[in-house]
Amino acid sequence: MIRAKKLAFYGLVALLAGCVPIVSLNHLFTKDEITFDEKLVGTWMADPNDPNEIWEFSRLDKSNAGELLQRWGDEITKFYRLTFTDGEGHTSLQAACLVKLGDRRFLDVFPTQFPSEGEAFFFQPVHTFFRVDSLGEKLVIRMTDDERFKEFAQAEPNAVKCEIVDDRPILTASTKDLQAFVTKYAGDERLFPNDVTLTRKAK
Repeated sequence: MIRAKKLAFYGLVALLAGCVPIVSLNHLFTKDEITFDEKLVGTWMADPNDPNEIWEFSRLDKSNAGELLQRWGDEITKFYRLTFTDGEGHTSLQAACLVKLGDRRFLDVFPTQFPSEGEAFFFQPVHTFFRVDSLGEKLVIRMTDDERFKEFAQAEPNAVKCEIVDDRPILTASTKDLQAFVTKYAGDERLFPNDVTLTRKAK
C-alpha cells in the first residue's frame, strides 16, 4: 500500500487542464528501450494561433540532469528536457524519454527532482505516459485518462497492478510488467483515449 509518501502530483500532470492522466510509480523504460529522435527537439504549440500553450523539448545533458545523472550516467544524453507552459503562463520543467516498445513509441514524462530538499521524504515523483502516433511537422500523441482507466481496471482487474489513492488510480507495477501491459493494450482506446496534436513552431 502507498502510505509512507505523498505522490508528487505536480508539474505536467497538474498543468494539463481538462485531462488528468494516470500516473505510475515506475518508469516505462530500461536502458535498452530508450531512443533519441532529433525531430522531437524544438518548440511545439497546441494551437498555432495561440502561443500560450507550449511544449519545448531539448536534449538533456549532464549539466542540467540533476539527480538523474547519478542513476543513468551517459544514457542521460538520450533524455529530453521538457519545458511545458500552459495557457495561463504556468511553467513546469520535466524530463522525458522516448521509449520504443515493439513497433510503437511512447513518451515517459517525469520530474527531474523532488519539490525541495526539506520535503523530499514526503514526496514520490511519478511518471506519465503518452503514445506517440506521429512525429514530423506535427507531433500527434495520445494521453491516458484516470476516469477511463478506472472503467478499464474494473473490466480488466488483472491487467496491471494499481492502487486507488485519493480516488486516483496509481500504477504500481514493475517496469517489466508495465512494458508488457502497455505493449498489449497500446491500441486500446480505454488506455489512450485522448489525442493531442501539436504543431512545430517555425524558427
